[in-house]
Amino acid sequence: MTLAPQILRLGLTDFRSWRAATLTVERRLVVLTGPNGAGKTNILEAISFLAPGRGLRRATLDAVARDEGAGTWAVAAEVEGALGLATLGTGLAAPAGAEGGHARKCRIDREPVGSATAFADHLRLVWLVPAMDGLFVGPAAERRRFLDRLVLAVHPDHGSRVSALDRALRGRNRLLESPTPDPHWLDAAEHEVAELAVAVAVARAETVQRLAAALAARRDGPFPTAGLALDGWMEAAARDRPALALEDEYRARLRDGRPRDAAAGRTLDGPHLTDLAVTFLPKGVAARDASTGEQKALLIALVLAHAELVATMTGIAPLVLLDEVVAHLDPGRREALFGALGALGAQVWMAGADPAAFAAIAADADLFEVTPGQVRRPEAPARLAGRP
Repeated sequence: MTLAPQILRLGLTDFRSWRAATLTVERRLVVLTGPNGAGKTNILEAISFLAPGRGLRRATLDAVARDEGAGTWAVAAEVEGALGLATLGTGLAAPAGAEGGHARKCRIDREPVGSATAFADHLRLVWLVPAMDGLFVGPAAERRRFLDRLVLAVHPDHGSRVSALDRALRGRNRLLESPTPDPHWLDAAEHEVAELAVAVAVARAETVQRLAAALAARRDGPFPTAGLALDGWMEAAARDRPALALEDEYRARLRDGRPRDAAAGRTLDGPHLTDLAVTFLPKGVAARDASTGEQKALLIALVLAHAELVATMTGIAPLVLLDEVVAHLDPGRREALFGALGALGAQVWMAGADPAAFAAIAADADLFEVTPGQVRRPEAPARLAGRP
């Protein structure tokens, strides 16, 4: 049985443009409309902080604090989740850089937890935002981040492993800066790098393999099918070789590559350089060569298939956040998107400037009008209020 968590009440304090706002939600479709700059995306971003990582804008902790505030911020949500009713809260209790206040604080039912990874027991999140529109034509680093976000929704510890791998690689690079680096220290550093690298690669390979199968199952759907592959030797080998063998091979590669990496000032081999190769299958071309509209449809197909995969692998249908997605679709694909979201059974939060774009689901959705400093229901303004 697949569970479908939903937010029942969302509260923001000093988050981005919002001094304070409270949203009470009753339905699984939630629509935020209003002019550009009103704060719609800020509400979606606040929800995205209920997952591990830095939210849908990849912002630093201090960047999301309200400019006119004290440098602190908070997001709290009453959630009917996988473990029943719970209140999840996160934020910055003191300005970034203040003594003891630079770390993000997370609580479940007012009790401190180690990190937002603990929230994954209650709900999962996936999203599609305009910043992702250039994914296929941008640098490989952007696709790696997208890939790791896909993995993170299934494996909540993946983000901490990726961060630990980055730190371990930086440590090795610093050792190589010495004219005569200690080989014992390098051996120890490379042992750690290899363990983390293989764990990251295996999780990526598993997720991409499953996602490719999910996309293939949607071949006859309204959105184009994507072919997925990982451009990295370790991820390719992870499909049929044991992890210990991969670790040994990578350690040997690192050892042999020390002179080259020392000259380059960085490690030139490993999953930190992997790329996600996406093919637009209807035309058999790389996604970067598809039209802008085709790329947008391909992204939607990826997010929908990923949401289904998360539900299948975890038993928890993820919350879906869609920012300015609907307005760019023709009526046929818009209807298809609404149908696919309904079939998913998840709670979906959508934001857009034009209320008419959501007319087809208006009767089944919680509708909110967002203006600078205020968010309210069109039919009952007193039920929901935000204060500037």
